[in-house]
Amino acid sequence: MWEEESRVYKIYISHIEDFKEYNIFLDKLNAANEFEWINLAKPGDGNENLELQIKDVDVVIILSGQYSKNPSSVEKQIKIAQKFKKPLIVVRPYGMENVPTFIENLAQDIVGWNTPCIIEVIKENALEN
Repeated sequence: MWEEESRVYKIYISHIEDFKEYNIFLDKLNAANEFEWINLAKPGDGNENLELQIKDVDVVIILSGQYSKNPSSVEKQIKIAQKFKKPLIVVRPYGMENVPTFIENLAQDIVGWNTPCIIEVIKENALEN
């Protein structure tokens, strides 16, 4: 039990040019009590460094609402996560229930925007250190 409590989760959160959904998600994780995490995503760093951002994470979060705005960018991030065999957690589009089928079929888990549920799903799916 002590190991889980002291664990720092390395997370990659999908991002596109529009940071609204990304920032809302960051606020939720930052507000969570007793959940230590580090964000290895570097928005604005360009797509050329995505592999470096994803290769060492415990879990990849895909904000599926971004898919309709920039499908090629989201698909690229998913493909890199698959290349490194990272678990994909898909977050439903903000304020909606439907997840794009392409993404739903690849997800280890799908979650809404409830912070305790997000934390639980991350802990359940994260790779072991």
